[in-house]
Amino acid sequence: MPVDPVLVVHGGAWAIPDDDVEAHLQGVRHAIAVGWRVLERHGSALDAVEEAVVVMEDDESFDAGRGSFLNREGKVQLDALIMDGASLRAGGVGCVEHLRNPVRVARKILSESPHVYFVAEGAERFAAEHGIPLCKNEDLIIPREIERLRQFQAHAQEEKPNLFAPSISHDTVGAIALDGKGNIAAATSTGGTLSKAPGRLGDSSLIGCGCYADNKSAAASTTGWGEPIMKLVLAKWAADRVAAGTLPEWAAAEAIHYLESRVGGHGGIILLDARGNFGIAHNTPRMAWALKTRSEEHSGVTY
Repeated sequence: MPVDPVLVVHGGAWAIPDDDVEAHLQGVRHAIAVGWRVLERHGSALDAVEEAVVVMEDDESFDAGRGSFLNREGKVQLDALIMDGASLRAGGVGCVEHLRNPVRVARKILSESPHVYFVAEGAERFAAEHGIPLCKNEDLIIPREIERLRQFQAHAQEEKPNLFAPSISHDTVGAIALDGKGNIAAATSTGGTLSKAPGRLGDSSLIGCGCYADNKSAAASTTGWGEPIMKLVLAKWAADRVAAGTLPEWAAAEAIHYLESRVGGHGGIILLDARGNFGIAHNTPRMAWALKTRSEEHSGVTY
């Protein structure tokens, strides 16, 4: 029996400044519009989350794709994961430096590789072999982030900064979807944290941590301080709560409470089950999000 599609996206959970709110709202609304076109044309949840995330990777407002934070050496290093709830197939890339849209490569891995995960040069070689062009790392760097890194490192010489403070952007992007056939999917993409050590991998592209999807439980995408999220395997933890009978609305809130109470973490999560029930939660001052169904469409920076 056909079901009504649902699409939810997020554009990061942190203390989004007042003058950046509108850009974040426009970004998540654009992502919802593009992803929804896939669903209304009877496309798959997997295609919908891929297209929604590509929009946000291309939007310099977010910490994904072009415009991402620079690492300690002044380079962009990107991570992404996409997962199909029907088959449990997944594809992920980590620490890539020459890909405009890492989620495209993650999807290609899911579809055409027996493996789940490729990193660094191996991921870029896989991309090139499968027709996805590489770019220069400089093509992913924008002046705003050069200046942000300069200021951060200058301040770091005076006192040791908290890389993971809620006031420092965590504009990881993600999308979860339910399609007309009743299948769910999830995708997450990020540039990681500001001034991170080269080679540092966060939660976003790790299966079950920053992204997860299983038709028998839920689709989830997280954002925020990656290390605590990894320690709790938070996306899978939340999906398991749904499988045990908790509505996504409550499971999302429980996941963020667990994140804070257990390991002192902060961030946000979007969660969706195969019946169309969804949850959105965060413990940061703001989180950019958008939601669309056949009957409603909403977006905001708090929930």
